[in-house]
Amino acid sequence: MYKHILVAVDGSDTSDRALHEAINLAKDQQAILRIVYAVDEVNINVSPEFPNPTEIEQAWTDAGREILDKAQNSARAAGIKAETRLLEIDKLGVRTADAIIQEAKTWPADLLVAGTHGRSGLSHLLMGSVAEGIVRICPVPILLIRAKQ
Repeated sequence: MYKHILVAVDGSDTSDRALHEAINLAKDQQAILRIVYAVDEVNINVSPEFPNPTEIEQAWTDAGREILDKAQNSARAAGIKAETRLLEIDKLGVRTADAIIQEAKTWPADLLVAGTHGRSGLSHLLMGSVAEGIVRICPVPILLIRAKQ
């Protein structure tokens, strides 16, 4: 029986599907839901649109908070007790998957739910996979939700 379900969101359709699945599972298991969003402050790339890394970090943080608020409202509308947490990655060498897993350990989660975009080939090589990183080192059970085909 799961009592603490952690779900990672990023605002994508796939993470929305993972959230929906986590909400359904939390309802079935009468569990508490913790919804997390990670902001990688270390690997901010400066571009002409955002020449100031602080502005980019603030924009990502604001977007993360909006995504978390929307997710929490969805859970509450379904009658689920839901908490949110913005994970701020501020150290070199810490990956998004590491931050999510650390949160799963310290909260402590009984289950981790995340979406997987199912990338392969060059896009997988260039973008990496948070889901793959989670699967490799997560000490708790994991439920991966695939992107729509």
